[in-house]
Amino acid sequence: MLEDRTTATPSATAWPAAYPQGYAVVDVETTGLARDDRIISAAVYRLDARGEVEDHWYTLVNPQRDPGPVWIHGLTNDVLRDAPLFPDVAEEFAARLDGRVLVAHNAVFDWQMIAREYARAKREAPVRQRLCTIALSKALDLPLPNHKLESLAAHFGVVQQRAHHALDDARVLAEAFRPSLLAAAAGGVRLPLHECRPLTEWSDRPAPRIGQQPSYGSYRPNSWRPSRKRPACPYPNPGRYEEGKRLKQGMRVAFSGDTSVERDLLEDRAVEAGLHVATSLSRLTSLLVTNDPDSGTSKVVKARQFGTPVVDEAAFGQLLADVEPADAGS
Repeated sequence: MLEDRTTATPSATAWPAAYPQGYAVVDVETTGLARDDRIISAAVYRLDARGEVEDHWYTLVNPQRDPGPVWIHGLTNDVLRDAPLFPDVAEEFAARLDGRVLVAHNAVFDWQMIAREYARAKREAPVRQRLCTIALSKALDLPLPNHKLESLAAHFGVVQQRAHHALDDARVLAEAFRPSLLAAAAGGVRLPLHECRPLTEWSDRPAPRIGQQPSYGSYRPNSWRPSRKRPACPYPNPGRYEEGKRLKQGMRVAFSGDTSVERDLLEDRAVEAGLHVATSLSRLTSLLVTNDPDSGTSKVVKARQFGTPVVDEAAFGQLLADVEPADAGS
């Protein structure tokens, strides 16, 4: 049984009125981490406003392609062959998400995978907000050694039975989310909610045939993209990003490696927030965003040499939501 380690439970009158009325805790297993990859299983735990479980749902999905890293998720071609296609489960999936905040561990990844599948099916996922439990654990200042799901689960005494199985991962996250939510409510913590923008169109590139999936590392490198000419950033560079502080307009941000959100969209959001998107890394770079800080890409190597701060995509997404304005008169 889950040990509730919250120190206080808010009364009915003290519960924050601004908190959502319901949550959909989601986990998806996929053929990989790139924009072309597909969902092969999905699970949803529906929770009420206070994090109590209402019901749960799970499905396999036939990706019509190589299942990818079977040694991680255990879903082989034989297992997936007779599974429904995503359009066949899209309506039931949508019913589980409708009117709720999507909750996931590294929520931007799960959301993007779901949004792409719905776009392929010429539909929109009924999700308007998401909440990342990594961001919530940071907001609560939980004493975690890292931000892996297993560390969050261990902190709240949740026992994981089948890691990388969508249903069990969703269960574990649901059980860890409830005490996190209660702690946030008791402490008056503002939930890190972010807007979800459904994709309205999709164009697939040719998928690898079964048996010809490329090898998997932590993340696959981006394919070549044509350069995009952007207007000059109107703000001066205020210097490097400091951990625990806000980004500031004018900061130079570089990206390296594959991202869950389309790179062009991520860069556009950075520009809209008043940041300078740099195509290379120098001593003037304020921040490097990468999901693979141990890779040997030239930007990562230079970041080590120059001591440039590095954050992953999920952390950058949180920082992007609250960028400090440039100094008046700049």
